[in-house]
Amino acid sequence: MAANAEGIFIRLTWMRPWLMVGALALLSACSPRMLLLNGVADGLSSQAQDAAEDDLQLAREASAYHLKLSEAVLRQTPHHIALAESVVAGFTQYSYAFVAQSADEMAARDARAAQRQRERAARLYGRAQQHALRTLELRHPGFSAALSAWSVQPGAKLPANLRLADDELGLAYWGAAAWAAHLSLSKDHPDKVADLPQVVALAQLVWLHQADYAQGGLSALRGTLEAARPGGSSAEAAVLFEQALRAGGTRNAGIWVARAEALALPAGDRAQFEAWLQQALVVAQRHPDLANQVMRIRAQWLLDSADDLF
Repeated sequence: MAANAEGIFIRLTWMRPWLMVGALALLSACSPRMLLLNGVADGLSSQAQDAAEDDLQLAREASAYHLKLSEAVLRQTPHHIALAESVVAGFTQYSYAFVAQSADEMAARDARAAQRQRERAARLYGRAQQHALRTLELRHPGFSAALSAWSVQPGAKLPANLRLADDELGLAYWGAAAWAAHLSLSKDHPDKVADLPQVVALAQLVWLHQADYAQGGLSALRGTLEAARPGGSSAEAAVLFEQALRAGGTRNAGIWVARAEALALPAGDRAQFEAWLQQALVVAQRHPDLANQVMRIRAQWLLDSADDLF
């Protein structure tokens, strides 16, 4: 983006006097509003990053309003990368913790209600994905087309407009997570499932920049994608999960849950499945932050559902 901005600046240098007049007019007309919006955006993104809330029910009750407000401000400040990351992460986490999990829990007693809930979860994941891609496209014109082309050319040289900046890693990571979750609920839509190589590629972009991103979360995401994609290698997925565990397995219960669902469940290995989920419960008990509370609920539900899953 910096190189692109520099090129534009050089080409327009001869227009500098006109630009200064235009800039002064713009400042006098729009600056207070934009300064206010950017200030709100800074506050919302900072609040999301610094939140220390440990009451899951209170977080659930507060998050919907916060997400709607953040999304509204983001639409007015579309280049605010920190707020975009906060919105994408927020919608993804909200859908996983409070919508998709609820659908799984109600499936046994009300299949139709569960399906409606899964459809809602898919819409929320899709919303997060769209915000991520829209922001990345603004920063890197042609990003989506380049990602699509690169995703089907393993080993091809990385295009310049796919090279992420440091402050874009979180946005791309959560965008890939949301996209993957959206696809997992879209199995009846082959046109959407065909996007899986692009999800893999988006996660790969983050990995190329920082392999241990999110304290093992990225490696766990890549392991899940490797296990799920057609022609994927379960051995390679296992290696990725080992990397994830080395990076964050003592604090992140989600890695153990993802490993159980991605590797042990498809293999029909109930003993390993239950052992990894028990380890998730241990980690969640030792580090009961909000994310681990969500994973504790998921792990316990999976253990309670083992008879139906195997």
